[in-house]
Amino acid sequence: MLLTKWTTGKESSSMLLTKWTTGFVFAAALTACMAPAASQQSTPMSGNAERIRQIEENTAVIPQDENKPLIRLSLQDLMEKFKVPGLSIAVIDKFQVIWAKGYGVTAADSKAPVTPKTLFQAGSISKPVAATAALYMVEQGKLALDENVNDKLKTWKVPDNEFTQAEKVTLRRLMSHTGGLTVHGFPGYEVDAPLPTLVQVLNGEKPTNTAPVRVDFVPGTKLRYSGGGVTIEQLLMMDVSGKPFPALLRETVLDKIGMADSSYEQPLPSTRASVTAGGTYRDGREVHRKWHIYPEMAAAGLWTTPTDLAHFAVEIALSKNGKSNRILSQKMTNEMLTPVLEEAGLGFFLDKQNPGSLGTTERTKAFRRCSL
Repeated sequence: MLLTKWTTGKESSSMLLTKWTTGFVFAAALTACMAPAASQQSTPMSGNAERIRQIEENTAVIPQDENKPLIRLSLQDLMEKFKVPGLSIAVIDKFQVIWAKGYGVTAADSKAPVTPKTLFQAGSISKPVAATAALYMVEQGKLALDENVNDKLKTWKVPDNEFTQAEKVTLRRLMSHTGGLTVHGFPGYEVDAPLPTLVQVLNGEKPTNTAPVRVDFVPGTKLRYSGGGVTIEQLLMMDVSGKPFPALLRETVLDKIGMADSSYEQPLPSTRASVTAGGTYRDGREVHRKWHIYPEMAAAGLWTTPTDLAHFAVEIALSKNGKSNRILSQKMTNEMLTPVLEEAGLGFFLDKQNPGSLGTTERTKAFRRCSL
């Protein structure tokens, strides 16, 4: 399970709760989970002891019937209930990461502690980070939000049909899930399974484990979540830049804001793989050989830490307020956070009931995500 909330105002709060990557990963937030105290690893700043204690001891408060007391659950209670071996937290306050802490172990059969440097798979949090890179390319004049993506795609084209006669698939529509495209999400591939190319994924060809990505309603007419559309976005960025996606994202986003522990490499090189958390399913079973591999990198391929995601959240918040432009200008960030259709912005979903809050909501075989 992965829960996220991004608040772009003065005080940022977000939670990244990952189920099957050994635990809940909480990014940039006053949230979390707990495992045995003996395995805690932390880098808290001074003055946060009481705040940390409140998070650890009063993580969830559940109302009951009118005459019954509230149910209070600690981090450890939640970890035990959801069979989560470990987790990691980072907390933002006033645009700064004020503390980060790891709990538990990296796998159910491991004694290696989770630390703030442990890598977790971010699932659909990959999408807003990738969208930020795409918008950087727009500001550099390499991509355009509203042109037919087939104009710049080289290694594959969106197949035209009756739905694309008047309206075309554009980058704006890919990022906002309004492109009329199929394939909701991706389950990933076991570490020792054959891996498809990106073109094979888009065509649904073996050894791909998902259907072809095709347009099946008129682009721009409605919102429907499509990891398949985001995979077209990935190919477009690669075709235009001429660079592998992990290198492109490192250059355009990760290095610019200090996300040194993050990577879109799939599979990870051994040096990074050695510091990852392994996967655990809902029933406590471990994922075969720790985790899955995602050729669909823009949609689901990010490996990261809560602290790195906190840096990303802070940069977006500062940019929205005109206080940073390390990746995007204030104008472009505000366009990113403007609804295209219903609650969908560019890479983010926007909370109509809580202006300034954003998130990503999606589920794959290995992750569950929802906004708070």
